[in-house]
Amino acid sequence: MNKQDFIRYLLPRITLYKMNRNWSSPFTLTYSVTAACQSRCKTCQIGHMYMEHPERAEQDLKIDEIEKIFASMDPVYFFNMSGGEPFLRKDLPQIVELACKYLKPRVIHTPTNGILSEKIEANTREILRIVNAYDPTVPFTVKPSIDGVGKLHDEVRGVPGNFEKLTDTINRLKKVEEDYPNFHLELGTVISKFNIDHLDEIENYVHSLGVESYRNEVAERRTEFFNLEDDITPDAETYRRLITEFARKIEENVGKKKDLAKMTEALRVVYYDLASQILKENRQVIPCYAGTSNAHINFDGGVWPCCVHGYFSQMGNLRDYGYDFKKLWHSEKAAEVRKSIAAKECACPLANQAYSNIIMDPGMLMKAYKKMREFQKQ
Repeated sequence: MNKQDFIRYLLPRITLYKMNRNWSSPFTLTYSVTAACQSRCKTCQIGHMYMEHPERAEQDLKIDEIEKIFASMDPVYFFNMSGGEPFLRKDLPQIVELACKYLKPRVIHTPTNGILSEKIEANTREILRIVNAYDPTVPFTVKPSIDGVGKLHDEVRGVPGNFEKLTDTINRLKKVEEDYPNFHLELGTVISKFNIDHLDEIENYVHSLGVESYRNEVAERRTEFFNLEDDITPDAETYRRLITEFARKIEENVGKKKDLAKMTEALRVVYYDLASQILKENRQVIPCYAGTSNAHINFDGGVWPCCVHGYFSQMGNLRDYGYDFKKLWHSEKAAEVRKSIAAKECACPLANQAYSNIIMDPGMLMKAYKKMREFQKQ
């Protein structure tokens, strides 16, 4: 996010929101494009659910439905795609094109399990051609998951040979990065009880690849993942010890990075500290704006305030509202969900939402800005 974009787009909305907790539209949209996933992760049951019920993917919104929904929305700043595995969706580039046409995002992002190496590269290049036809200043980021090095990754992700395919995907996307200035390769690790003793090895491996952006977030039990009974989350004290080390390594390596990476790393350092405090105190350390600043559209048209609330706090289904997002967004059910979140009846370290909350909080935003300025001097 550059200064001009912040002033032009975010600041007026933040001011309006502070005056009245009833925004007309979110500035971050996450869309789970499919229920399909070929991973069998220990931290997430989406792939297991798909294996047992492959018919779930038949409920995926069709491209004409997606167009109606996007056409009913105001522009967003961040457009995040999720899943399932997004690259299993054959028309993923067309979904991005509809987003560019109607939502006009300033940042586009998707994670991936990295299994479909050739398809991921081909679709990434196609998506970049589409994005650049609309606005070549819009960055597109792809974040393959890395939850271990070698066999550990395969064990955590539940797919033999996944690490080899992940390595191929990373190498292919590094070449894409050379061809497209607005493409950014990231790597991300879900910190769980299954890899907590191997995080140094994972991070050192990532740095050895020369990948500038690397994210960590703690494994959570969410209705979205069907894993509410799974013992996967590290305790708060262990997480604090780990994120202290992560922040130290960011400080060590940030001087070699580009300005955009320095900006994201500054936010990341602030997020690590915030997430640690949330886990320790089990409360909203700063106000959460899920369901107002952010929205999540599920693969079947359900709208959530965030993926942690998920099925438990669904605001409604767009198919029942004639694909009119604003009508659903201003429904009584949506207001009820927002009221619960504003009353601080929930607390979690969800990274996607936490970054928006940091941007919305003057103290946290100033902390991130100071850290960014410090990094830029290195």
